[in-house]
Amino acid sequence: MPRTVNSAASTVWEGDLASGSGRTTVASGAFPAVDISWRSRAEGEGGQTTPEELIAAAHASCYSMALSHELAGKGTPPTRVETSASVAFVAGEGITGITLTVEATVPGISEDDFLAVAEAAKTGCPVSAALASVPITLEATLKA
Repeated sequence: MPRTVNSAASTVWEGDLASGSGRTTVASGAFPAVDISWRSRAEGEGGQTTPEELIAAAHASCYSMALSHELAGKGTPPTRVETSASVAFVAGEGITGITLTVEATVPGISEDDFLAVAEAAKTGCPVSAALASVPITLEATLKA
């Protein structure tokens, strides 16, 4: 039976939404605490992170792992997978969409097969599944 692994983070917020700010820390200590604010989230200013940026980081890393796994399962393990994720946020509406952009070097696979596997990995990625209520688009490129 697979072992359950719990990942954790915490945020301390001070003040109201519009003028307050906070600091988010990951339990693993993998990266330093990051500052957050409504202004950064709603206006994209301030040089601070946002919940959406943290979701993008999680989604890009999860999708890269899922694609690597799917490709290896088809007998065509990748040499390199480069994924970026963009999470769109509209104040008052929430997260309105996610775009995954991937470029991969995969010896011995056709373009059509790569695109099919890339789409399957999007569906099989646990973070994609957790975010299923949001439209997720995929832009996949097979590099020579």
